[in-house]
Amino acid sequence: MTEYLTITPDAEEYLADLLVKQNVEGMAVRVFITQPGTRYAETCLAYCRPEEVNTTDEVQQMEKLKVFVEAMSIPYLEEATIDFAKDRMGGQLTIKAPNAKMPKVTADSPVEERINYLLYTEINPGLASHGGEVSLVELTSDGIAILKFGGGCQGCSAVDMTLKDGVEATMVARIPEVNGVRDVTDHTQTENAYFK
Repeated sequence: MTEYLTITPDAEEYLADLLVKQNVEGMAVRVFITQPGTRYAETCLAYCRPEEVNTTDEVQQMEKLKVFVEAMSIPYLEEATIDFAKDRMGGQLTIKAPNAKMPKVTADSPVEERINYLLYTEINPGLASHGGEVSLVELTSDGIAILKFGGGCQGCSAVDMTLKDGVEATMVARIPEVNGVRDVTDHTQTENAYFK
């Protein structure tokens, strides 16, 4: 059995009981992360009826339940644990996914993951002091990272300098597959801009 995340025996028991109460033949649970690799990442657990199964999901077959895991979320679920702590009120299900906001990356990781890791761990912390952030939209076939600025960066008069001197210089130096960066943000919207 492939284990994509740890589900403790207490959590398995609790989830299996919940599934039985749904009274739907073949009901399972599905684990996925919304906005993985960003500071807004949320680890989600949902019921999954047989007709709702996504064909790209991976299956973690447990003794008492079947867990569908969204393929795109797998790198972000490394070291994730679902536990159930019993208490006087019944108990609480907890999900800890330390890599949800940023998966562990190595030199062999896909280039998009390495770009996101660099943005999340080094570039965005610097932009955060101005209330800004940048995210990867796509990497073109010719190695151009298409980026989207948000927060205080959107409409900021210094964004071109930040893009070329900061983000592009760092990214090209650290990720060999990146030849340059381009900004898709509409900077005519200056409502939250740090510098007008």
